[in-house]
Amino acid sequence: MIRKLKIKVILLSMISLLVLLTVMVAAMNLVNYNAVVNRADEVLTLLSQNRGAFPDFGGDMGHRLPPHLSPELPDQSRYFSVLLDNTGKVLQTDTGRITAVDAQAAAQYAQAVLQRKNDRGFVTRFRFVRTREGNGVRITFLDSGQELDSFYRFLLISTGMALAGFVVAFFVISFLAGRIIRPMAESYEKQKRFITDAGHEIKTPLTIINANVDVLEMDLGKNECLEDIQLQTKRLTTLTNDLVLLARMEEAADTLPMIEFPISEVVADAALPFRTPALAQGKDLICRIQPMLSMRGNGKAIEQLVSLLMDNALKYSSAGSAITLDLVQQAKTIYLTVANVTETAITRENLQLIFDRFYRTDPSRNSETGGHGIGLSVAKAIVTAHGGKIQATAPQEYAFCITAALPM
Repeated sequence: MIRKLKIKVILLSMISLLVLLTVMVAAMNLVNYNAVVNRADEVLTLLSQNRGAFPDFGGDMGHRLPPHLSPELPDQSRYFSVLLDNTGKVLQTDTGRITAVDAQAAAQYAQAVLQRKNDRGFVTRFRFVRTREGNGVRITFLDSGQELDSFYRFLLISTGMALAGFVVAFFVISFLAGRIIRPMAESYEKQKRFITDAGHEIKTPLTIINANVDVLEMDLGKNECLEDIQLQTKRLTTLTNDLVLLARMEEAADTLPMIEFPISEVVADAALPFRTPALAQGKDLICRIQPMLSMRGNGKAIEQLVSLLMDNALKYSSAGSAITLDLVQQAKTIYLTVANVTETAITRENLQLIFDRFYRTDPSRNSETGGHGIGLSVAKAIVTAHGGKIQATAPQEYAFCITAALPM
């Protein structure tokens, strides 16, 4: 269990770190990309407003370059434009400000843009804008190759640094996880040791009390006080045994001896003793067990699991109702299901706490009628030790069902 807790700490930490790094890298690169696009669109707006060329900022037109743009922008920019009529025929090409694109290539780029619905976008490394000009369409292209190359370099570097940081953090967290959970592990081990030691220490005085009661009964005869003492010591003995069993099952989760055994026969044999008490209470016991099923596990633990689930169903089922036990195989999983009809409705809150120690769905029940609330905790420990999962459901208002999924 401690090892699983350590793995969970590492896993949750790494998932949180991965999400954080992903958001940070994505946000930085998104801002960087938007800056590239916005700058290109701003330049294209200037070009498209002057028929695919920069205005004469120093001439009589009176245009002034926006203050945040460099005065060298017209000389540094590489651009071209194509004018087409409404049918898509090229009327004019202007490639004087770029050497990498000739008139034929410019026309091909323009035809590619015509196939698109958006007025702005990228064609390879060129950012374009499409505007109406007279009875035709002018498509202006700006070479954004250098800006895109810088963006991709930043994307690669930031992603690489994030991955490197993630790997380093993994080793650091793996090293520190043991120290983080060490106090919890020590507390958990002390708790298990206390339960086991206390259970053994309590058994001795309980045995002595029972023996003394038997002696008094021979001397004084049966009476109500002695019977009450015997009943209470029996209940305390049962509770002690259950607590010790639960501690042992949780402690032996990784060391429980596993062999191949016929689970169909084990389940049938474990359910058989419950037929008589079920009939005595006027309840039907229906067993539907798929024959010839085998699994790798601990036969005695599975037998204990069936007994716990059947005992729980017998205690909490309403008079005259039916208790069903199903054992089926689906794919590589064996499903053990015990269902019964309850006297009180099962709420969702009850289902979430059903496997907690000392929990009872009906608080009015005492230990004499409703057990100690340990049985289902032991059942969960058994299923967990086999690498399976156990779940409690309430298909209907007064229906209760526990399903244990056991890997073969």
